[in-house]
Amino acid sequence: MASVVKMPLARRDARALGRPPLRILLSAYACEPKRGSEPGIGWQWATRLAELGHEVHVITRESNREAIASAYSANPIPTLHFTYLDLPKWARFWKRGNRGVHLYYFLWQWRSLSVARALHARVRFDVVHHITFGVFRQPSLLGQLGVPFIFGPVGGGERAPRSLRRSLPFRHRMSEWARDAANAYAKVDPLLRIGLRRASRILCKTEETRRSLPHAYRSQGELFLEIGTEPDPSHHPPAHIVGPEPKHPGSLRILFVGRLVHMKGLHLALPAFARLFETFPGSQFTIVGSGQQEHELRLLAAQLGIYHRIEWLSWMTHESVMALYPDYDVFLFPSLHDSSGNAVLEAMSCGLPVVCLNLGGPAAIVDSFSGITIEATEQDETVRQLGDALLLLARRPQLRAYLARGAQNRASNYFSWRNQVDRMNTLYYEVQDNVSTRRTQ
Repeated sequence: MASVVKMPLARRDARALGRPPLRILLSAYACEPKRGSEPGIGWQWATRLAELGHEVHVITRESNREAIASAYSANPIPTLHFTYLDLPKWARFWKRGNRGVHLYYFLWQWRSLSVARALHARVRFDVVHHITFGVFRQPSLLGQLGVPFIFGPVGGGERAPRSLRRSLPFRHRMSEWARDAANAYAKVDPLLRIGLRRASRILCKTEETRRSLPHAYRSQGELFLEIGTEPDPSHHPPAHIVGPEPKHPGSLRILFVGRLVHMKGLHLALPAFARLFETFPGSQFTIVGSGQQEHELRLLAAQLGIYHRIEWLSWMTHESVMALYPDYDVFLFPSLHDSSGNAVLEAMSCGLPVVCLNLGGPAAIVDSFSGITIEATEQDETVRQLGDALLLLARRPQLRAYLARGAQNRASNYFSWRNQVDRMNTLYYEVQDNVSTRRTQ
């Protein structure tokens, strides 16, 4: 059942829009405050667009209601409204434990179309925007409302390089092959084509995803990362950024945050850290996260003789993770196919240089002024280059400080939420203008 909740009145944001506010319908299956990843993305776009002055209606899951209500009891926004939608109880077991979440999501999308039509009959939206899930293979049908439709930013077209797949266990290679097959099917999926045909704009997180679109729509894909940071004027850069001496002389404190699954590349990070450890035995590697590969990774750390220099931290709240970043010197994130990289941007906002592979979203976020990107080749060569990057940062504290400043500047400026929302705001008015032009021709 779907139910509509209006948020109570509050002071409107003072920034001038320059044009009349829009009535926006946002499809955000994942939308939850104080969360990272997809739920946090849905929440950020919903609240920030509403704070800009637009009237934003969000269709999301019933299970998000309690967290949303709690957040808004302290900070209501007058122009933000939620419609909560769930499938019947007999279908909800599919999303438990992620065993059937994609089937549940597909059916949820079908149901959301009828809910959106009812809302549109009452509100008359100017723009419809699908924001989560942000996977290009999973189409949205909301373009059928007949108003300008924004699809994305979406990812999912990223692939683990074949040269690195050979080192993965067979079951993980099977997972990658299944992902390849799903992406191949997407090129001929009739439902996806219907959704793309009705889209005014197709926003892709990475170039790899843009190239994965059906050929007829590839040229319409625009690159747009969906994540952002919030600069805190009261925040002072950590001492190891501005101080004359490194925070941990003669060693590096390295951090990883993410799920412990094969695509995150920790099987590359651990031997790379082992190379650093040979020269700088005082270094430490903290791994924050949990996942199905944890046991294998612990065994690998023991085999490499570095287990005693690794701190394993399981699940933490988003606030706790954010408080953790400033205690470290480098963020190591050799993911094989991340579409964006929330943790990368968070680390940069706290002044951590990033070492990552030149793949997917992290490669789009990190530039030569904020970190070191490594070309993905054969496993041994990739590990060697990752280890050499860590050694370079350990030996050259001035370079580390330079990249730390660059990381914080890039995150706080180019990827600030204000800039990201302003870009989207401009896009909304562009599609509105295109519609008006066509009507007058």
